[in-house]
Amino acid sequence: MTDSSSDLVGRLVSAVTAGDTDTVRTCLEQGAAPDTSGFDGLPLLCTAVARFDHVTAEVLVDAGADQDRELPDGSTPLLRAVATGSPALVSAVLGGEPRLRLPEASRRELLDLARHWHEAGVVEELRRRTGVAEPVAERQVDDPDGDTIDEFSLGGHTVRDGHGTILTHLEWAFGVFPPLTEVMARAVPHARDGDSNWFAATSYLGRRRGPRIWSELVALRQHPDPVCRRFLAEVMWHRNLLATVDRAPDIAQDAGFLASWAREERDGQVLAAVLRAYNGHEHPEQEAIGLRCIGHPDPGVRSEAVFCVSRERTTRGRAAASALLGLVHDPDPEVRASVAQVFDERFTSDKRLDPAVRGALLVLLGDETPWVRRHAAAALAGYDDRSVPVLDAFLALLGEDDAELRLEAAWALALRNHPRTEEAYDRVGPLDAFSEYDHRISGLWRIPRE
Repeated sequence: MTDSSSDLVGRLVSAVTAGDTDTVRTCLEQGAAPDTSGFDGLPLLCTAVARFDHVTAEVLVDAGADQDRELPDGSTPLLRAVATGSPALVSAVLGGEPRLRLPEASRRELLDLARHWHEAGVVEELRRRTGVAEPVAERQVDDPDGDTIDEFSLGGHTVRDGHGTILTHLEWAFGVFPPLTEVMARAVPHARDGDSNWFAATSYLGRRRGPRIWSELVALRQHPDPVCRRFLAEVMWHRNLLATVDRAPDIAQDAGFLASWAREERDGQVLAAVLRAYNGHEHPEQEAIGLRCIGHPDPGVRSEAVFCVSRERTTRGRAAASALLGLVHDPDPEVRASVAQVFDERFTSDKRLDPAVRGALLVLLGDETPWVRRHAAAALAGYDDRSVPVLDAFLALLGEDDAELRLEAAWALALRNHPRTEEAYDRVGPLDAFSEYDHRISGLWRIPRE
């Protein structure tokens, strides 16, 4: 081995150990072998797995690192990734076409390992493996897909509580379709917003089609536990999200099912989830169902009912318009924010701003909750209304502490070719790292130049 190649290997090993993914990528592009061994003699993919570094792991796998290579202890990098309980890590290491690449025995071993950890429980399995009786350190970590997951540390070992997610993911990848109730049982203990196990179970079930899964879904609607019914509503939301044109009969069936359910459901949290799924459909009863729910004591239901009575590019009935105006002063900010959103010009076939809606949006622009004001500003900006009260309201927003509100005001003034547009953009100030992709930045280009 030449000095230069030895140096390249050293750089790669150090970069993987430090989690420096950019340098890892550079070294691989320069010819470093992705299956290079680390300081411990194991492939560097194992180093990335041990560090929960899914980004570096994915780079190594994409470059050709062998995730199925048998290690001295009989495991593989992929088996080690499964044991970590990190769904992101397993997704990164699994690679393409695993159902074709892996023999049946290997697929079964991966499924059995994920199932064992899930059924034993992370804390209990950690205690069994370490023999340590001291308290377990616990924290929540963010998953790259936006979900959260619990992480436990004991006796120098750290494992995440995502084995239910991993099992569901592997089953889908390997073409295994267990009964709905079995998949649901993995998620119910994690019934909180944004949990990885809950999201995986509902989203993968939402991809399944056919008479068997439909009969299981229909039966679940009568479950006495509201958590299980809310689970069903989330599955239905994913079914609609993933539906395509060739599944039109399913879409009509799902819409009718949700409409019937919305009329009968009594639990507030479940009804809010049902309406959220129902709002993704076009159905003739939506306004009527929305009006029935718009005075519900649960704010989540009222918030979803707002969207029920406001279909895009349609004219609202008088009762719906009156109900929405009545919610401008709703005690819950989530409801007020929903009202601000549906007063956006996208939710009406009339491009002229109704005076009553203008007045409501001006009220919401002065709301005590910043994100309600943001939605109101975005809605009002979309109309070509150049009345004095509207212009004054946008000029007043330039003094807000919230940079998002200042940017929305600058954009609104740009759309109206207002003489203070350039000053408005000067007052926006620094934005976050994604601001360069924000369409509102382009308002500066609208300023006439000599």
